Amino acid sequence: MEKQTKEPSRLSKFFGALANRTSLAAGRASTFLLAAGVIVAWAISGPLFRFSDTWQLVINTGTTIVTFLMVFLIQNSQNRDSAAIQVKLDELIRVSTARNSLVGIEHLTDDEIEDLRTKCEARARAEKAGDEALSKTQKSARRAAQQVSS
Repeated sequence: MEKQTKEPSRLSKFFGALANRTSLAAGRASTFLLAAGVIVAWAISGPLFRFSDTWQLVINTGTTIVTFLMVFLIQNSQNRDSAAIQVKLDELIRVSTARNSLVGIEHLTDDEIEDLRTKCEARARAEKAGDEALSKTQKSARRAAQQVSS
């Protein structure tokens, strides 16, 4: 029996769409140029406002607000991207000859993941050494066979 999935709320859908659009827009060259233009306009307006405290407060407040909001929007986008990639990797592991015990390891603690990484790297080194030994043995066997046949 298939598990029923809960429909995301309208707020969740709206925030996800907003985060996606914002993170895409934030990475465009035109967005950078717009932000740089705002900074240049602010700097040029300095003498007009006699470099007052209010003039400085405008840029400080503006950049703080934008930074604060962008942190949440971009983090949301990254979380969804990471979750989607994890699901894809889990499915590839599930349908391949890879060890199915690796599915879901993203829920382990950092220490548990580091332990798995260490074991996986050790297995890879052992496999590489075995492959190198096999290759060396095969070369020796070919040379011996060639000597016998000549």
